Amino acid sequence: RIRLVVKEVVDAGKVPILLGGEHLITLGAVKAFSCDIAVIDFDAHLDLREAYMGEEYSHATFMTKVSQLIPPSNIFHVGTRAVSKGEIEFSREHGFAFMDVTTLRNKGASKACQELRSKLAQFRKVYLTVDVDVFDPAYAPAVGNPEPDGLSPEGVLTLVTGICDERIVGMDLVEVSPHYDTGITSALGARVIFEAICSIEKSRKTGSANIQ
Repeated sequence: RIRLVVKEVVDAGKVPILLGGEHLITLGAVKAFSCDIAVIDFDAHLDLREAYMGEEYSHATFMTKVSQLIPPSNIFHVGTRAVSKGEIEFSREHGFAFMDVTTLRNKGASKACQELRSKLAQFRKVYLTVDVDVFDPAYAPAVGNPEPDGLSPEGVLTLVTGICDERIVGMDLVEVSPHYDTGITSALGARVIFEAICSIEKSRKTGSANIQ
Protein backbone atom coordinates (compact mmCIF):
# COMPACT_ATOMS: atom_id res chain seq x y z
CA ARG A 1 0.00 0.00 0.00
CA ILE A 2 2.82 2.40 0.84
CA ARG A 3 4.53 1.63 -2.47
CA LEU A 4 1.35 2.34 -4.43
CA VAL A 5 0.60 5.62 -2.64
CA VAL A 6 4.20 6.88 -2.88
CA LYS A 7 4.32 6.04 -6.58
CA GLU A 8 1.07 7.92 -7.14
CA VAL A 9 2.47 10.99 -5.36
CA VAL A 10 5.76 10.81 -7.30
CA ASP A 11 3.95 10.37 -10.63
CA ALA A 12 2.05 13.55 -9.81
CA GLY A 13 5.36 15.41 -9.66
CA LYS A 14 5.41 15.80 -5.89
CA VAL A 15 7.83 14.80 -3.15
CA PRO A 16 6.27 12.35 -0.67
CA ILE A 17 7.02 12.85 3.02
CA LEU A 18 6.10 9.94 5.29
CA LEU A 19 5.78 10.02 9.07
CA GLY A 20 6.19 7.02 11.39
CA GLY A 21 6.02 4.89 13.27
CA GLU A 22 7.92 1.76 12.26
CA HIS A 23 11.05 2.29 10.16
CA LEU A 24 9.73 -0.50 7.97
CA ILE A 25 7.72 2.12 6.06
CA THR A 26 10.96 3.09 4.30
CA LEU A 27 11.00 -0.27 2.54
CA GLY A 28 7.58 0.37 1.04
CA ALA A 29 8.61 3.85 -0.09
CA VAL A 30 11.86 2.73 -1.74
CA LYS A 31 9.92 0.09 -3.69
CA ALA A 32 8.22 2.95 -5.53
CA PHE A 33 11.51 4.04 -7.11
CA SER A 34 13.97 2.52 -9.57
CA CYS A 35 17.22 0.89 -8.45
CA ASP A 36 19.38 3.90 -9.41
CA ILE A 37 18.24 5.78 -6.30
CA ALA A 38 20.52 6.54 -3.34
CA VAL A 39 19.23 6.14 0.22
CA ILE A 40 20.77 8.15 3.04
CA ASP A 41 19.76 6.95 6.50
CA PHE A 42 20.21 9.00 9.67
CA ASP A 43 19.98 6.31 12.33
CA ALA A 44 21.63 5.06 15.51
CA HIS A 45 21.36 1.51 14.13
CA LEU A 46 22.31 -0.23 10.89
CA ASP A 47 19.10 -2.31 10.87
CA LEU A 48 20.81 -5.05 8.88
CA ARG A 49 19.57 -8.07 10.80
CA GLU A 50 18.07 -11.05 9.02
CA ALA A 51 15.34 -11.35 11.66
CA TYR A 52 14.44 -9.64 14.94
CA MET A 53 12.41 -11.25 17.72
CA GLY A 54 11.28 -13.89 15.25
CA GLU A 55 10.11 -11.35 12.65
CA GLU A 56 11.63 -11.16 9.18
CA TYR A 57 10.12 -7.73 8.55
CA SER A 58 10.69 -5.10 11.24
CA HIS A 59 12.50 -1.87 12.07
CA ALA A 60 15.66 -3.89 12.73
CA THR A 61 15.64 -5.74 9.39
CA PHE A 62 14.25 -3.27 6.87
CA MET A 63 17.62 -2.10 5.53
CA THR A 64 18.55 -5.69 4.70
CA LYS A 65 15.42 -5.77 2.55
CA VAL A 66 16.21 -2.37 0.99
CA SER A 67 19.66 -3.68 0.00
CA GLN A 68 17.91 -6.39 -2.01
CA LEU A 69 16.17 -3.69 -4.07
CA ILE A 70 19.09 -1.34 -4.71
CA PRO A 71 22.88 -1.86 -4.64
CA PRO A 72 24.25 -1.70 -1.05
CA SER A 73 26.80 0.84 -2.30
CA ASN A 74 23.84 3.21 -2.88
CA ILE A 75 23.05 3.21 0.86
CA PHE A 76 24.70 5.60 3.33
CA HIS A 77 24.25 5.41 7.11
CA VAL A 78 24.84 8.49 9.28
CA GLY A 79 25.02 8.62 13.08
CA THR A 80 25.57 4.91 13.67
CA ARG A 81 26.48 3.89 17.23
CA ALA A 82 24.61 0.69 18.16
CA VAL A 83 25.32 -2.35 15.99
CA SER A 84 25.80 -6.09 16.27
CA LYS A 85 28.84 -8.06 15.14
CA GLY A 86 26.75 -9.72 12.45
CA GLU A 87 25.64 -6.35 11.06
CA ILE A 88 29.22 -5.09 10.87
CA GLU A 89 30.32 -8.21 9.03
CA PHE A 90 27.32 -7.98 6.69
CA SER A 91 27.96 -4.31 5.91
CA ARG A 92 31.65 -4.88 5.16
CA GLU A 93 30.90 -7.89 3.00
CA HIS A 94 28.31 -6.06 0.91
CA GLY A 95 29.91 -2.60 0.71
CA PHE A 96 27.65 -0.47 2.90
CA ALA A 97 29.04 2.93 3.85
CA PHE A 98 28.41 4.39 7.28
CA MET A 99 29.64 7.36 9.29
CA ASP A 100 29.46 6.68 13.01
CA VAL A 101 29.03 9.27 15.75
CA THR A 102 32.72 9.32 16.71
CA THR A 103 33.77 9.90 13.11
CA LEU A 104 31.22 12.68 12.74
CA ARG A 105 32.48 14.45 15.84
CA ASN A 106 36.11 14.14 14.80
CA LYS A 107 35.42 15.50 11.33
CA GLY A 108 33.00 18.21 12.40
CA ALA A 109 29.63 18.86 10.77
CA SER A 110 30.95 20.95 7.87
CA LYS A 111 33.59 18.46 6.74
CA ALA A 112 31.24 15.51 7.23
CA CYS A 113 28.64 17.31 5.13
CA GLN A 114 31.17 17.83 2.33
CA GLU A 115 32.02 14.13 2.35
CA LEU A 116 28.36 13.13 2.21
CA ARG A 117 27.73 15.48 -0.71
CA SER A 118 30.73 13.99 -2.48
CA LYS A 119 29.37 10.45 -2.01
CA LEU A 120 25.96 11.52 -3.33
CA ALA A 121 27.34 13.47 -6.30
CA GLN A 122 26.93 10.55 -8.73
CA PHE A 123 23.21 10.20 -8.02
CA ARG A 124 20.33 12.16 -9.53
CA LYS A 125 17.71 10.74 -7.17
CA VAL A 126 18.13 10.62 -3.39
CA TYR A 127 15.75 9.30 -0.73
CA LEU A 128 16.25 10.58 2.83
CA THR A 129 15.14 8.67 5.91
CA VAL A 130 15.59 10.01 9.43
CA ASP A 131 15.15 7.75 12.44
CA VAL A 132 14.70 10.12 15.37
CA ASP A 133 16.88 7.88 17.54
CA VAL A 134 19.86 9.36 15.68
CA PHE A 135 19.50 12.21 18.18
CA ASP A 136 20.78 11.85 21.70
CA PRO A 137 17.90 10.89 24.03
CA ALA A 138 18.39 14.20 25.84
CA TYR A 139 16.88 15.87 22.75
CA ALA A 140 14.56 13.11 21.52
CA PRO A 141 13.55 10.78 24.37
CA ALA A 142 10.32 9.45 22.85
CA VAL A 143 11.71 6.76 20.56
CA GLY A 144 11.39 3.00 20.51
CA ASN A 145 15.10 2.26 20.93
CA PRO A 146 16.92 5.20 22.56
CA GLU A 147 20.72 5.07 22.37
CA PRO A 148 23.01 7.29 24.49
CA ASP A 149 25.77 9.40 22.96
CA GLY A 150 23.72 10.57 20.00
CA LEU A 151 23.85 13.62 17.78
CA SER A 152 22.70 17.12 18.66
CA PRO A 153 19.91 18.95 16.81
CA GLU A 154 22.49 21.40 15.48
CA GLY A 155 24.61 18.61 14.04
CA VAL A 156 21.74 16.74 12.39
CA LEU A 157 20.15 19.89 10.96
CA THR A 158 23.51 21.02 9.53
CA LEU A 159 23.87 17.70 7.74
CA VAL A 160 20.26 17.46 6.58
CA THR A 161 20.16 20.99 5.17
CA GLY A 162 23.57 20.46 3.62
CA ILE A 163 22.51 17.42 1.58
CA CYS A 164 18.87 18.23 0.83
CA ASP A 165 18.49 19.70 -2.63
CA GLU A 166 16.37 19.25 -5.74
CA ARG A 167 17.53 15.63 -6.09
CA ILE A 168 15.50 14.57 -3.03
CA VAL A 169 12.62 12.53 -4.44
CA GLY A 170 11.16 11.45 -1.11
CA MET A 171 11.79 11.37 2.61
CA ASP A 172 10.48 9.99 5.85
CA LEU A 173 10.90 10.64 9.56
CA VAL A 174 10.26 7.62 11.74
CA GLU A 175 10.30 5.95 15.16
CA VAL A 176 8.60 8.73 17.11
CA SER A 177 6.60 7.16 19.96
CA PRO A 178 3.78 9.59 20.85
CA HIS A 179 2.85 7.59 23.96
CA TYR A 180 6.18 8.56 25.55
CA ASP A 181 6.33 12.10 24.19
CA THR A 182 5.68 15.36 25.98
CA GLY A 183 6.00 17.17 22.66
CA ILE A 184 9.79 17.53 22.63
CA THR A 185 10.50 14.70 20.21
CA SER A 186 7.64 15.56 17.87
CA ALA A 187 8.68 19.22 17.74
CA LEU A 188 12.24 18.27 16.86
CA GLY A 189 11.03 15.87 14.18
CA ALA A 190 8.84 18.59 12.69
CA ARG A 191 11.82 20.93 12.61
CA VAL A 192 13.87 18.40 10.64
CA ILE A 193 11.10 18.08 8.07
CA PHE A 194 10.63 21.85 7.87
CA GLU A 195 14.33 22.50 7.30
CA ALA A 196 14.57 19.73 4.71
CA ILE A 197 11.64 21.18 2.76
CA CYS A 198 13.18 24.66 2.87
CA SER A 199 16.51 23.34 1.57
CA ILE A 200 14.83 21.43 -1.27
CA GLU A 201 12.82 24.46 -2.30
CA LYS A 202 15.83 26.77 -2.10
CA SER A 203 17.75 24.40 -4.38
CA ARG A 204 14.88 24.37 -6.86
CA LYS A 205 14.70 28.15 -7.00
CA THR A 206 18.44 28.64 -7.41
CA GLY A 207 18.70 25.69 -9.79
CA SER A 208 21.83 24.38 -8.13
CA ALA A 209 22.11 21.04 -6.36
CA ASN A 210 24.59 20.52 -3.54
CA ILE A 211 26.95 18.52 -5.76
CA GLN A 212 30.66 18.71 -5.02
